[in-house]
Amino acid sequence: MTQQTKATEFLTASDVPFSVHHYEYAPGGGLIGMQAASSIGANPACVLKTLVVEVDRTTPVCLVVPADHRVNFKAVAALFGGRNARMMPPEKSAALTGFRSGGTSPFGQANPMPVVLSAAAMAQPTVYINAGDQGLVVSLAPADAQKAVAAEVADISAPPPASKG
Repeated sequence: MTQQTKATEFLTASDVPFSVHHYEYAPGGGLIGMQAASSIGANPACVLKTLVVEVDRTTPVCLVVPADHRVNFKAVAALFGGRNARMMPPEKSAALTGFRSGGTSPFGQANPMPVVLSAAAMAQPTVYINAGDQGLVVSLAPADAQKAVAAEVADISAPPPASKG
C-alpha cells in the first residue's frame, strides 16, 4: 500500500521514479534519520534528513543532508550571502512547508523555498528522503531529487568527528 502525501504527489507529477518505505517513527528515541536508517536497513549516509533553517532570520532554506552528518551552518549562510544560519522553530517550519516536524520533505512544500542538497549525498546510488509524513521515506536517485526541486548541491555537511578510544 502506497501512502499518498503532498511529497509523493509532487514526485509523481514530476515524473520522478521513486519507491515508498515505512519505518517506525519514535520521536523520543533519538535522531530520527538514524532510526529510519536502522529500520529500513540502509546505510545512514544514504538516509537524508530534511531541515529548515533561516539565514539571517529572514531567508528560509531547506537543507537535505545525510542522517549521520552535522550541518555546517556557516557554509549555509555563506551560500546565501548571510552572516548566520540557524534552525527554524518547528511550528514556523510546519506553517511554511505544510509538513509537521519529523515529516518535512523538500518535495511538495506549501511554500517552496530554496533547497540545498549536501554534496556528500550525490555520491550515493540511491538516497532516502522524507516523504511528507512521520515514518515515511521515498528512495530515489540523488540526481532525480536534485532535479525535482532544482536543488543547489553544496558542501554543507560533514560526518561527526571520529570518537577517540
